[in-house]
Amino acid sequence: MRVVLCTCAPGKGAGLLRQLLSERLVACGNILPGVRSLYRWKGAIEDEPEELLVMETQEQHVSALIDRIQDIHEYEVPKIIALDVQDVAEAYLQWVREMTTPA
Repeated sequence: MRVVLCTCAPGKGAGLLRQLLSERLVACGNILPGVRSLYRWKGAIEDEPEELLVMETQEQHVSALIDRIQDIHEYEVPKIIALDVQDVAEAYLQWVREMTTPA
């Protein structure tokens, strides 16, 4: 299983997450509002409010998920980070597998 993190502009996370859920690229996701991101972009230091998406998927979907986020995300270079999960409850892992398998 993989946990994928992605930031987006405030108010944009739900739409992005709903699209990924409908395509079965993720089993679920959480939207953490109120994230403040500081970063260097095009020669300036930026300080922007964002939302953080925390999503779960199967390892074999990570590449397609990254590609799809890049296709539909409004940012030129969205933050997309996939983390390998070592320990997870078997029942939850099975649910993730079911939710990310085509019907």
